Amino acid sequence: MSTIYEIDNTYVASTYKRFPVCIVSGKGSEVFDENGKRYIDLGSGIAVTSFGIADEAWQQAVIEQIGKVQHTSNLYYTEPCAKLAKLLCEKSGMKKVFFGNSGAEANEGAIKAARKYAAEKKGPEYSTIVTLENSFHGRTLTTLAATGQDAFHKLFQPLTPGFVHTPANDLPKLIETVHAHKTAAVMVELVQGEGGVRALDQDFVEGIAKLCADEDIVFVVDEVQTGNGRSGQMYAYMNYGVMPDVVSTAKGLAGGLPIGAVLLGEKTKDVFSYGDHGSTFGGNPVSCAAAISVVSRIDEKLLSEVREKSAYLFEELAKIEGVKSVSGLGLMIGLDTEKPAGDVVGKCLENGVLCLTAHGKVRLLPALNIPMELLKEAVAVIKEACE
Repeated sequence: MSTIYEIDNTYVASTYKRFPVCIVSGKGSEVFDENGKRYIDLGSGIAVTSFGIADEAWQQAVIEQIGKVQHTSNLYYTEPCAKLAKLLCEKSGMKKVFFGNSGAEANEGAIKAARKYAAEKKGPEYSTIVTLENSFHGRTLTTLAATGQDAFHKLFQPLTPGFVHTPANDLPKLIETVHAHKTAAVMVELVQGEGGVRALDQDFVEGIAKLCADEDIVFVVDEVQTGNGRSGQMYAYMNYGVMPDVVSTAKGLAGGLPIGAVLLGEKTKDVFSYGDHGSTFGGNPVSCAAAISVVSRIDEKLLSEVREKSAYLFEELAKIEGVKSVSGLGLMIGLDTEKPAGDVVGKCLENGVLCLTAHGKVRLLPALNIPMELLKEAVAVIKEACE
């Protein structure tokens, strides 16, 4: 009888370099493989399972909605879609929402919103989107073009035109780049996840927000990974005291079911009209019910716990011999280690802790509600792996 590994290697496209682990069950921040080995999960499906595995409130919301209707097209209204949009606007300060299926789709929607706004306000020649070097915005041809990493571009030319990249935390260079092109939008991740878990500087972010406001440029914040409590605030832009015109989000929004959202602010709330955009599965009632369960529980109590756990991790990880620096924000943390990141992650895996890598660093993205005792146990394993 073929093993899962053999079946996967035979029939699944070879786009992933999987660890030799088959996850079969879990609860909270602990998961188990086919041999019953236990792991502490510090990856949460790459910032997706916000409340961990088999969260009971999430399960109940999903099961209840499946028992009513699992899908209907966007030709009709559904309660979960409407209620989730209202909840997101109340939590974010934004005004309207478009739903899709993923972070890449959310970023595609954000780009379309920015270009349409600029075309109507300034003319169709105002189409350039300025993004940052080391950014990552998705794997479609357009979001690859937005991504400021040449390594992702090489095999897929020609990419969608109209994107230029500028260094992070260099405001004069960004302003120069914006003025050198007919710019529709500036699009940034406030913490560059795939780019090495690097948080942008406060002055830089404030400068972008002011530039965009002064010159009627659309300020887009990609919160695909940083959003929905991951940063210690509901959205990462709240840590910087700025208000974007468009926000994209996905990953942790529905706790494990596929969803993406484009949040439109005061300036852009009416940019889309009938026929401008659409999605067959966008606003799916089961995914929206799951997201309501997640978003409604991201309150100040949980966010304060995220910040507390973050402070603990930053302090304890910085003490480890073999850790050169700790970066990130909230429960989105990168470790620059003396040993190769892959070796550290491999050793952690061997000793029952699941970690990730990003741009040569070890990356940690635990569930927002991970118990402190599991964090302490995991830190001890990371310490041993690094030293």
